[in-house]
Amino acid sequence: MPRYVLYGLHVDTTLPLPGLAPAPPRGPCDVRVVLGHVPPALDASAARGSPPWHVSPHFASNGVPALTVRRLPRPASFHLQYGDGTEFAVEDAGRRIWCRWDEDLTLADVATYLLGPVMGFVLRARGLTCLHASAVQVGGGAVLLVGASGAGKSTTAAALARRGVPVLGDDVAALLPGPGGLRVQPAYPHLRLWPDSAEAVFGAADPLPPLTPTWDKRYLDLAARGRFQPLPLPLRAVYLLAAGLPVPSRPRIEPVPPRAALVSLVADTYMASLPDLAARGRDLRLLGGLVATVPLRALLRGDDPARLDELCDVLLADAGALPEPREEDARVRPA
Repeated sequence: MPRYVLYGLHVDTTLPLPGLAPAPPRGPCDVRVVLGHVPPALDASAARGSPPWHVSPHFASNGVPALTVRRLPRPASFHLQYGDGTEFAVEDAGRRIWCRWDEDLTLADVATYLLGPVMGFVLRARGLTCLHASAVQVGGGAVLLVGASGAGKSTTAAALARRGVPVLGDDVAALLPGPGGLRVQPAYPHLRLWPDSAEAVFGAADPLPPLTPTWDKRYLDLAARGRFQPLPLPLRAVYLLAAGLPVPSRPRIEPVPPRAALVSLVADTYMASLPDLAARGRDLRLLGGLVATVPLRALLRGDDPARLDELCDVLLADAGALPEPREEDARVRPA
């Protein structure tokens, strides 16, 4: 059974996951994933007896909600149904995951769910707060690029990776509190880019392969380019990405008042729309400590891809001028 390290968790899967290199099976398994099967006690028919716990406000192309989550009769167990028919059962607070998908999809399609939103769901079930963020390494710490979908997180991370900056993860940044402060856990060694973003970063002469046979997003292999940081790093700074400036505007960085920063981070907390009041309270306590101790900036960017290099220059200059994270800084106690 292949073993992977994802977000600091040792994950065993019954099938190899595309685009990931297995890790040595050291230590106990944290999450076991069964691919291609969901037991009858955990499948869609069992879940239909429960009212929806969460329904996404977004819809798939067939008019079905993009995601419907139901609680299962078993303790700490949930059923996740995606609009394309892919279903996951998350059992025992994320210690076991079962998955089944329609025959017109591929394992690569399923992996996009598993590595992103499903693992985000599991991390939340295990008590961790995650942000909608890409994470890169600057000096001895991690810098988060926070923003909603379309804010430019992955594009900015890819542009930094092209310049040699190591990347910890894309879209989901897991924050691990400890006695020395918050640490950012590495996710998986690739970035997902829309074709226009891939061309803006690498040009038409260096095309990236499709992420899956059925999806138009592109795949940037960070490990093959030596740009993946596989170790957790202390949180050094957070940049809130903001678009919409006129095209002639140069990228710039502005300070963000703590209260406004907290509102933005709460809005960009991963899986925050789930009706879990205990998790929301835990998020608020952790993020309140974060804004009080970690530098926060607004990274203002125009929509001109020709200014990506300027954006990287501005970001690296600002982050590089910040103090290196120290053990006594940003002490945030676990909830």
